[in-house]
Amino acid sequence: MSEKERALTAALSQIERSYGKGAIMKLGEAAAQKNIDVIPTGSLTLDMALGVGGIPRGRVVDDAEHALDPVYAGHIGVKTEDLLISQPDTGEQALEIVDVLVRSGAVDVIVVDSVAALVPKAEIDGEMGDSHVALQARLMSQALRKLTGAISKSSTSVIFINQLREKVGIMFGNPEVTTGGRALKFYASIRLDIRKVDSIKNGLDVTGNRVKVKVVKNKVAPPFKSAEFDILYNEGISYWGSVLDAAVEATLVEKSGSWFSCNGQRMGQGREQTVAFLKANPKLGEELIAQMKGKAAEKILQPA
Repeated sequence: MSEKERALTAALSQIERSYGKGAIMKLGEAAAQKNIDVIPTGSLTLDMALGVGGIPRGRVVDDAEHALDPVYAGHIGVKTEDLLISQPDTGEQALEIVDVLVRSGAVDVIVVDSVAALVPKAEIDGEMGDSHVALQARLMSQALRKLTGAISKSSTSVIFINQLREKVGIMFGNPEVTTGGRALKFYASIRLDIRKVDSIKNGLDVTGNRVKVKVVKNKVAPPFKSAEFDILYNEGISYWGSVLDAAVEATLVEKSGSWFSCNGQRMGQGREQTVAFLKANPKLGEELIAQMKGKAAEKILQPA
């Protein structure tokens, strides 16, 4: 057993001692420029918008936007037999489990889904209609003060999925606000705002969504970049679709009418055919990716 596996076993044992057997388990059992180590998102356009090639390790990420479909997770490439899943009873329990896993240094990514569902114990124990002003905001602020130092010393990326609400009575400015108070906004190294742009249709059937992600905060690269890509229902992020979009933007692939071509060679008519062509010819796709990364590196190294 490796040192990392021993650390993970110790962390899982500690969580089970504190919160009981079954508090956390494997899903299979349940049924660049700064030399930053990153985890690719699966979308080349989003990786490029993030500026460092993916989600940085040892950072807090806030993705503003008790459910997991293991079949769908398997379809999009998640190794479900290695995936740890916890369904805590309270917000405090959830964040304590996150703290134990971060300090173990044995996991790569922790996803908290979602901040809005982190209900403080006092609210759960109280009566319906009781006033619990700013309890969740206080919980998040306290937890992030404790977590941030441990996360920065580890190689773990912690991703908080959040939801948007609207303030009442706002006449001017943006009425949208994320749940859980302001602490997460300040502690996060990266904040991503993801919104649906359009539905992807195959005839009358909707097969996915076209989404736009804006990097509204970035401590590891220049912020305010945006990326568009497809999320397909049976596939997840369309990787080769995002490669095609990035190649067209970088003028490595030419678009004339509905035809796409590269170095004078026609790739396909229409986006779907061209994406299928790239899937069937991954070598060409890898060459395009290498050229785009080279261009991006040149842009970074150019003096201001």
